[in-house]
Amino acid sequence: MLKENISMLVVGPEDPLVKGIHDFFINDGQLSDVNVIGPIKEAARLEGSKEFAKNFMFRHNIPTAKYKSFTKETISEAYGFLESLKPPYVLKADGLAAGKGVIIDSDLKTTKSKLSEMLNGQFGEASKKVVIEEFLDGIELSVFVLTDGQSYKILPEAKDYKRIGEADTGPNTGGMGAISPISFADNAFMNKVEKQIIRPTINGLKKDGLDYKGFIFIGLMNNNGNPHVIEYNVRMGDPETEVVFPRIKSDIVELFKAVGENKLDEEKVEIDKRTVSTVVLVSEGYPGNYEKNKEIKGLEAGEETIVFHAGTKKVADKVLTNGGRVIAVSAYGSDIKNALQKSYSKITKINFEGKTFRSDIGFDLL
Repeated sequence: MLKENISMLVVGPEDPLVKGIHDFFINDGQLSDVNVIGPIKEAARLEGSKEFAKNFMFRHNIPTAKYKSFTKETISEAYGFLESLKPPYVLKADGLAAGKGVIIDSDLKTTKSKLSEMLNGQFGEASKKVVIEEFLDGIELSVFVLTDGQSYKILPEAKDYKRIGEADTGPNTGGMGAISPISFADNAFMNKVEKQIIRPTINGLKKDGLDYKGFIFIGLMNNNGNPHVIEYNVRMGDPETEVVFPRIKSDIVELFKAVGENKLDEEKVEIDKRTVSTVVLVSEGYPGNYEKNKEIKGLEAGEETIVFHAGTKKVADKVLTNGGRVIAVSAYGSDIKNALQKSYSKITKINFEGKTFRSDIGFDLL
């Protein structure tokens, strides 16, 4: 039942897209006119199934690592495939595993044990099938595309930092920070990305009859100047959004309208040339167990900084922590160093018990 006068829905998380929220709107007479920014269920399998995505890439000649997929019944064959690869070894749960379904290890015996755990239900339904990939060496980055299914616009690229500890150590998180733009993603590299990856992806979706309206997040590896796809996401990523969106000077709502009307080719996307950095403040103990309800102080806006709330809640006149990833502090700068100085300066003024963050975001790019 339509309760509110809503004409547009921008879907943020992957789960409802994979479950078919766009299809629900299409198939409901009252809701079919709502402009949904996000792909249909079948197209959302680009993120919902690693095997589907890899098959798509191979079918459309999009550069990616070689792979094979296995189930519990074919585990002996999986062991043989692992033995044919050079370490480190990459295991990926086929389905959605809340960002936790990827394991990289250099020890063959340990990897076999972890593969067995995955296939025996470590990540529930998501790891009943596991994709084993060849490891790609290089520098990771993310490229973002907005498409109406026919034309597309390339948005600012970004590099995020997933691990909890300094120098990329410790367990993966939802993201501890990000930077945009990236110096090594120069015109020559981005031309390769567009020619070898973005165009074949859009054309592949059309050839396969997959209606796609929304964002395509392309996780890439820069391997000696050559781009290879690590994964697709079918929505914007976090914390990359906190550095990508601040650089989009165009009216994003007008771009969304153009997506719904299949007129994206008529729009221009103006990009701010300044660098944007974001640093995430998390609760002590994250990504493991952590406490909530810690009062946060010092949230007042600063010069050229934006404070994004994630795991927070307001009780009376106080803002309290309410999650693992609490706050993201983004800042504009003339370059990476300048932007980071502003992000970290603002962070010193935001305080809550157990405040934790990485002090080396972006340092590898300086």
